[in-house]
Amino acid sequence: MRVKCVICDVVESINNHIPLAKKLRNRPIHTYMCQTCHDRIEERTIERKKTGNFAEHTPKEETDDYI
Repeated sequence: MRVKCVICDVVESINNHIPLAKKLRNRPIHTYMCQTCHDRIEERTIERKKTGNFAEHTPKEETDDYI
């Protein structure tokens, strides 16, 4: 299966039998990102976390006093 990176527009070939290929085939909203772009984003995110100015937007769990 031929796939195109959404960031750098590099066309790559992946195996048709891996779960990623099935996900891309069955759900068009899912996008493919090449490994170099993935590594670059991961590296920069780790750098931002180390600065202390990075805020993760995770939902806060509500506690119920009656349970």
